[in-house]
Amino acid sequence: MKRLIPLVTALTLLFCGCSASGETTSQATTETVAKTPASPMTVTFLKVGKADGMILQTENHAIIIDCGEKTDGSKMVDCLNEKGITEIDCMILTHYDQDHIGGAAKVIKNFPVAQVIAADYTEESKEYTKLVEAMATQDLSFTIPTETMNFAFDDANFVVYPHIADDYKNGFDNNCSLVTKVTHGGNVLLFTGDAMEERLTEIMDIGDCDLLKVPYHGREIANLPEFLDKVTPEIGVISTDEENISENTVSELAERNIDTYITYQDGYITAVSDGLTITMSKAGINKDEPTDTEEDEDAETELE
Repeated sequence: MKRLIPLVTALTLLFCGCSASGETTSQATTETVAKTPASPMTVTFLKVGKADGMILQTENHAIIIDCGEKTDGSKMVDCLNEKGITEIDCMILTHYDQDHIGGAAKVIKNFPVAQVIAADYTEESKEYTKLVEAMATQDLSFTIPTETMNFAFDDANFVVYPHIADDYKNGFDNNCSLVTKVTHGGNVLLFTGDAMEERLTEIMDIGDCDLLKVPYHGREIANLPEFLDKVTPEIGVISTDEENISENTVSELAERNIDTYITYQDGYITAVSDGLTITMSKAGINKDEPTDTEEDEDAETELE
């Protein structure tokens, strides 16, 4: 793995914010968001085992954050079809671990994708290679934010925070995770990828949120309690399997009265924001889930 020389595809997006090379050590925002109504936005957290796969749908646009494992590609495609989505306006890949990009190639093969925003490093893996090959069929190249990146779809305002440090003592890939903050009317949703201790320190002052996609699949992180106290979520969603979740993490959420949803228990989880409130629902673990028919002879099973 190596850090890329920044090469950003020209897009109709506005880049702003503090540079990773600046003196600041925190990607922070402390503004208070007023509760205001907005056209509905739906977020679907797919049940993809110990992986992340989320579909955000605004009034006129579709955004994906991570695509699960390779064998989750069909789940992503079927869910997009069920929602009547015919094209992807933005695909955000938090980092290149197989449980975040594995299904991306299949999505790209089945839907036109306007842009792919990804972390500032490279990976040597079959999943990464297939992703790049699939992107080439649509003449796509990675958009690599090196500064805070802002854009909007309908009533949803997105801020993507790249990692700050050039290196991390532990969990390099995970700590390179892009963090995405979505402000929808008066609601704030925070998606943290696999951020570990050093990355959470970088975003400790990111501001309050209403819904938190709990980082690192609910595994124990030393400064997670401090982070929860800083961002004060009312709702937490953990995308994980039974083997990888930490009882300590669940306890920390419960102690703070954070309404918690877990994909391996609750199945597909849906959050609907109207700008004033967020309504949660779950499909249950018996929801029919498609099986990827693509050959998986090269699938890897290592934990990331």
